[in-house]
Amino acid sequence: MDLLSSADQLELARVAAEFFTEQSPIGAIRDRRDEPGAVSRKLWSAGADLGLLGLSAAEDIGGAGLDLEDEALLFRELGRRLVPGPFLSSVLGARVAALGGQADLARSIVDGEVLVGLALRRDGEPGGGGPVEGTFALFDTPDTRYVLVADPSGAGLLDTASLAEVQTTECIDPGTRLAYGRADGVVPLCWVPAEDDPIRSRGLVLASAVLVGIAEAARDLSVEHAKTRVQFGRPIGVNQAIKHACVDMAVASEAAWEQTLFAAISLRSGRADAEFQVLAANVVAGRAAIDNAAATIQVHGGMGFTYEHDAHLYLKRAHVIEQFFGSTRDQLDDLLSQEAAQ
Repeated sequence: MDLLSSADQLELARVAAEFFTEQSPIGAIRDRRDEPGAVSRKLWSAGADLGLLGLSAAEDIGGAGLDLEDEALLFRELGRRLVPGPFLSSVLGARVAALGGQADLARSIVDGEVLVGLALRRDGEPGGGGPVEGTFALFDTPDTRYVLVADPSGAGLLDTASLAEVQTTECIDPGTRLAYGRADGVVPLCWVPAEDDPIRSRGLVLASAVLVGIAEAARDLSVEHAKTRVQFGRPIGVNQAIKHACVDMAVASEAAWEQTLFAAISLRSGRADAEFQVLAANVVAGRAAIDNAAATIQVHGGMGFTYEHDAHLYLKRAHVIEQFFGSTRDQLDDLLSQEAAQ
């Protein structure tokens, strides 16, 4: 299995990186911290025009028809640059809508006209396609028409307006909007059983790719600082404590990316151990992102703890993304229940 990126994939990553660097600088997270939504409609529409919301969507709904590993490259860049907004849930939402017979809605999501937030179950039993009950944590739901619910049994779309007792709360990540709400017998607009398409597993792969991007960005931030920060007449990178920390970050980032890419290919190709590889990717990438982000704060010393510096933003985003489809403990429990990898 070839895990090296092709020329087309490298070009895709380059275009996405240039777009996000120009249109969504990290400093904008602080600028918009008091806005209802973390992402502007202008940025969202520009990203949709570039085709970022439909890389793996079918061509008949306006997508590019690419593979999951191509989409993982995009989400890696989202993580590197801490791009805010419900990209993950909207991409998955478009797939659910298309598979659930809602082609017009899927096309509207891909075109950027409709946004989809993420609903993470906090209690209640999965509905299996029937009426949805329970309390949910709601990520990036301002200005969204639907929310994505992804349970082990399947995934569906709920009308955001149908949720009750929605209360906004402050998120540790200033680039993420968080709320809590209840679903009291809400019938999904459409539902895709897991045996028809593993939407939740796709979400875990893409979330892992975001975490890889965070891990890599933290690594690069530390290496650059270690080269340029001078103390006692020498760059701090000559000290073993700094040097070894940067090497550990590099190793963790590489391992996380290779496992995430392998998981994407395994899921797309239908390997028997695909679920094992997906869960492993999420655990490895989550650990790499959190550890690297924490280490880069230490490498930057006193200024790494300040709100004005970007270092803390990587750690906060890593903790949020890691929770998107359950905690690391949840993933480890599921991983240990899987049969051994091939």
